[in-house]
Amino acid sequence: MAFARDLMSGLCEFPRHVPPKYFYDARGSALFDHICELPEYYPTRTELAILRDNAHDIARHMGAHANIIEFGAGSLAKVRIVLDAFPAKSGPDRYIPIDISGEHLESAAAKLGAEYPTLEVSPLVADYMDPPQLQTLDWIRGRRAGFFPGSTLGNLSTHQAATFMARARRLLVGGGLLVGVDLVKDHRTLHAAYNDREGVTAAFNLNLLERANRELGADFDLQGFRHLAFYNTEAQRIEMHLLSVRHQTVQVLGRTFDFSEGETIHTENSRKFTTEGFRSLAIAAGFQPGPVWMDANEQFSVHWLESPAFGTSR
Repeated sequence: MAFARDLMSGLCEFPRHVPPKYFYDARGSALFDHICELPEYYPTRTELAILRDNAHDIARHMGAHANIIEFGAGSLAKVRIVLDAFPAKSGPDRYIPIDISGEHLESAAAKLGAEYPTLEVSPLVADYMDPPQLQTLDWIRGRRAGFFPGSTLGNLSTHQAATFMARARRLLVGGGLLVGVDLVKDHRTLHAAYNDREGVTAAFNLNLLERANRELGADFDLQGFRHLAFYNTEAQRIEMHLLSVRHQTVQVLGRTFDFSEGETIHTENSRKFTTEGFRSLAIAAGFQPGPVWMDANEQFSVHWLESPAFGTSR
């Protein structure tokens, strides 16, 4: 089981860490949907407003009869704005949402399919960072338009982000990628977004330990850990950790792990970009940067990147 393997590996290393993709079991996905509705969490509402304000231009760049492939699809809320912007006779032929949380994805895809009966909805339960799983999309014919909203790219390390962009470039050749990118801003705004007053983000973070208890028989004491999120100015990223509030031992799959007071499990990074920095990343991956849409306060950005056929340039 991938969760067991990666959790054990991360707990054996120092500093300890767990990949953020394991946040998204059914409960974690529901908690994240709640986070997106919180007043402190600006990224979702800001990106939604950008998509609404520019939906017709975005649809034009994606192209008629496109195959839209969404990476890390979640609740499928944002793609509806894009789908509704296409002219009736030239809308997408197919929509392929990809997500690691199968139960959540299947439910969301069934609901979307009922709302758009003429659209072929083909959900894929997969890790979009796994090349063999992405290769299952090679059968898709026609123009491919990737959709990667939510600044999920910021959760990846520098190497992972470059690797994903290069793979997306190859997958989407002849089409393009629409990607949401959170921008560098005042650290107080960032701190509030990841330390909400309701404690939903804290519950989302701690659910990772609850999941280990449920699925792997671990004995994490949730009262022994607390949510910790802060902005790392030098790295230009929010870091999320689970902080051990006392010395304690934890059993996971027959192994004992000792935690000292103040020791953390690093669960997520959320990197923030400058527009120029992101465009440089895209160019290095082989994309040709197109238009970028931002809100009036320049808190968030949405980029269209062309993926021209190999050997062509403009």
